[in-house]
Amino acid sequence: MLAAQRLVQVTLQHPLYPLDYSFPLIDEGWLIVNLKNKSKVMKSTSMVALDCEMVLCEDGTDAVVKVCAVDHNLEVKLDEFVKPDVKIVDYRTEITGITSQDLEGVTCSLADVQKSMKKLLSNGTILVGHSLHNDLRVLKLDYVRVIDTSYIFQSLDGSNRRPSLNSLCQAVLGCEVREKGATHICLDDARAAMNLVLAKIKHGVDKEFPISLVQEHDAKIDMAKLFIHKIPNVLNIETLHEIVPGEFKTELQASKKAQGRHYSALAVFKSPQEADDAYENVEGSESKDTYGRPQKFVKFRQSTGWFVTLFVRKMVTDESKDRTQSTKRALQTDEAVDVSKKPKIDKKIEEDAPAGLNKCDSDSHLKEIEALNQRLKHLYEIEALNQRLKQSELEIESLRKQLTQKDFEISLLNKMISSLDKRKKLKM
Repeated sequence: MLAAQRLVQVTLQHPLYPLDYSFPLIDEGWLIVNLKNKSKVMKSTSMVALDCEMVLCEDGTDAVVKVCAVDHNLEVKLDEFVKPDVKIVDYRTEITGITSQDLEGVTCSLADVQKSMKKLLSNGTILVGHSLHNDLRVLKLDYVRVIDTSYIFQSLDGSNRRPSLNSLCQAVLGCEVREKGATHICLDDARAAMNLVLAKIKHGVDKEFPISLVQEHDAKIDMAKLFIHKIPNVLNIETLHEIVPGEFKTELQASKKAQGRHYSALAVFKSPQEADDAYENVEGSESKDTYGRPQKFVKFRQSTGWFVTLFVRKMVTDESKDRTQSTKRALQTDEAVDVSKKPKIDKKIEEDAPAGLNKCDSDSHLKEIEALNQRLKHLYEIEALNQRLKQSELEIESLRKQLTQKDFEISLLNKMISSLDKRKKLKM
């Protein structure tokens, strides 16, 4: 099997994939790239790395304003500013580096970008990115042949923790994408993701590449987050913005149970103070979890009239606020990765495939990937139908209650009319 194909399989089999890449609420405007001539495209080794910059719109959604894509030679295939359909309320300039002036005169729409992406992916091109599901979500693009660089490197502690692109590049490539505090450069991030994949292929896809990540993590970062758990599946993740006040990004979290009636998410704020303020303004009864972390039990009424419950929890105990510290570890790899030269992907299967893997094995694994893709697609469709069914059931129940209330009101009116009729007859 080709090395790039193997990394697609690694991505598909990662525990976080079903949560991150399930788009059950696909609505109008989404592009689903269906591959034709699958026997051919499933053997494609061409790759394109993607990165997007997003802004906050007045309806509370994220919208793409910049999209960049590069091929495996790091040559630019797409570099466009995008004009959202909805009014922008926050350009997040400190992160994106984009201002309102950058979008003056821009006519490129989301639909235009989707057309460009469809053309890039039509021959089975593998799409590369770091936490790529976030980019696919704002692009409203559903595609299965992906390599997620936040999945393909195994941390020494064996956890499924998602590393940042910057820390991963420092650990694997020996250089940072950007200096701390610097704004993002979309094109640099796309190239960084591609370089990570090329480094992994050069090292050996199935060869252990243990890394000790340079952590950009300390208690201060945790303090800028709120953990929302026991969220019913019937509750759309966007609805969390109605429950938790303030401006934040939501990140789905993996669960020990791959399936169930609940899921979890992180509300990521710009600062610990904003997270604290949001937590204080959450309406709910406060308690502490088993580790002493403050949390609130929230009861939320949906538009259907039904109530759902969930928990909003702080990430650290109040006592730990004054004990923030950061830890950094040195790069530890089996062999150094030379990134001074631009790596190339050899087009020959024999050179690109892992040692000892013949053509029969390759075809077998390709079929396995295709079967897994189909199963995942089927599961997503079932999940979407289940959510719609649950929502319909709730709406029916709400309508039934309203009907009962109307019946009761009609009964009262009938009694009143009957009473008036009796009085009228008595007077006569």
